[in-house]
Amino acid sequence: MAPFLAVSARQTLSINHRRSRRRRMVIVSSGGAGPPPKLVTFLGKGGSGKTTAAAVAAQYYASEGFKTCLAIQSQDPSAEQLMGCNIGTSLTECAANLSAIKLQTSKMLLEPLDRLKKVDAQANFTQGVLEGIVGEELGVLPGMDSMCSVLSLQKLLNFFSSGSSSSQAEFDVVVYDCNNTEEILRLIGSTERARSYLRYARDLAEKTDIGRLASPSLLKLTYDAARPNGKTSEGRLSTEIWNEIEQLLERISAWFVDPSKFACFLVMDPRRSISVSSALRYWGCTTQAGGQICGAFGYTQNLSDTHQEVADKFLPLSFSLLPFISNDSSAGWDKTLGSLSQNTKQQLRDTTARGYPSVSFDSVQKLVTLFMPGFDKSEIKLYQYRGGSELLIEAGDQRRVIKLPPAIQGKVGGAKFVDRNLIVSIRS
Repeated sequence: MAPFLAVSARQTLSINHRRSRRRRMVIVSSGGAGPPPKLVTFLGKGGSGKTTAAAVAAQYYASEGFKTCLAIQSQDPSAEQLMGCNIGTSLTECAANLSAIKLQTSKMLLEPLDRLKKVDAQANFTQGVLEGIVGEELGVLPGMDSMCSVLSLQKLLNFFSSGSSSSQAEFDVVVYDCNNTEEILRLIGSTERARSYLRYARDLAEKTDIGRLASPSLLKLTYDAARPNGKTSEGRLSTEIWNEIEQLLERISAWFVDPSKFACFLVMDPRRSISVSSALRYWGCTTQAGGQICGAFGYTQNLSDTHQEVADKFLPLSFSLLPFISNDSSAGWDKTLGSLSQNTKQQLRDTTARGYPSVSFDSVQKLVTLFMPGFDKSEIKLYQYRGGSELLIEAGDQRRVIKLPPAIQGKVGGAKFVDRNLIVSIRS
């Protein structure tokens, strides 16, 4: 089981509150630092039940004693209706152990832009030009939703910190209900791509005349506005700042590909073939983006149905059913949580990814095997560059770079698609 959701009796202290019968779990480890908080999200076709699944998961985790936050990035009022409370842009307590917050891109931009303007006013780097930029206008720029989402989630999860001296995150688990699945896929891959762009930006800054002239001031301006870990650029070399930024991006990137910290579940209506097909495709897209799927849920009105044929399509993922909840009125959560099967509860708690490894190497036969569910061979394009040391796999809306081990590097000899796997042979 995942460390934060599965704890032994020695690690769990149950406290009975006089004002509530809910229990509160205080998770402790032998090293004195609690396990990391968990980010949980749901992927699926629109109308497949993602918001309902997020609400059910949040309520379930809270009822189990975990301090939980439901983060919503949508103008759809369904979540508020389900939770039975108004959800604003600041944390709102909905029930014992359960808070909720609404993420709005235009408003999320205002705070970092305001800090940037204040730093610029002192350094006078842009000579007042920056003052004319309005934060609400930046919300239309591509990628702003992903960037702002990462910044907002990091405040809830505190994934910039590391080591025993890091401050404790406020929540044990954050359930993230994004406005659409494609945004989640961009979120998973955004920091890894940012690391690649950072390397090119650093080369430009350090190896060109205009970079050496302008980049130190621009770098310090941006760093002082962001102030990661509360630090400033005062008395620090540009090299130190570049290194720290790269380490931060590496830490965030590692968070989104670590199933002990980030759990993705698929949600579908098992009665609708298009919903099932979409879930299969999102499984493949998540793998392409560098993430992992932990399990699949069917959202249905009849919990007595088994939908075994659908479950078989998602093997080796675990598959269980979530109860149908009407959005017309607030849910009766005691009854809803009581209807959850043991399989569903176990799947929500055990968030260790069970899929095949997304990529594996056979140095003896010089084979690269890529697990690509939801795709067929006609949709996949394969490229090779940088002297045969890397493969570029294009499928769906994602392009994925695979770095080959030295023992396998060479020219592509062929490729075949077998049982959801793309098998690429390399010749010297």
